[in-house]
Amino acid sequence: QAQLMESGGGLVQAGGSLRLSCTASEFPFHAYDMGWFRQAPGKEREGVSCITWNGVSAYYTNSAKGRFTISRDNGKNTLYLQMNGLKPEDTAMYYCARGRGPGKCPGLRTDEFGDWGQGTQVTVSS
Repeated sequence: QAQLMESGGGLVQAGGSLRLSCTASEFPFHAYDMGWFRQAPGKEREGVSCITWNGVSAYYTNSAKGRFTISRDNGKNTLYLQMNGLKPEDTAMYYCARGRGPGKCPGLRTDEFGDWGQGTQVTVSS
């Protein structure tokens, strides 16, 4: 059974930076597209970014472009999300998940990803 665990969240002031990590186990991490999603109170979960299994292609929601960078280290079974220039509207619980099959990254659809971790809270103060 696949296991994912997020870490690196915290409380930062607007304009600050955080790097989130997601460690994976019990499945061949190197063979899966991986995504970051977030959910704020009272809102639906939304896709933030996704990276293909080999790290060749990355996708971002419009609000993240130019500020966030997704990366992965297949040797360490770890996914990262570098977040710069954070804004209060970035406040949410952040989750990582693996694609349910090939070619899921571009759509960033929550129903095409699974094995969600417990999440890590990101809070950005103004």
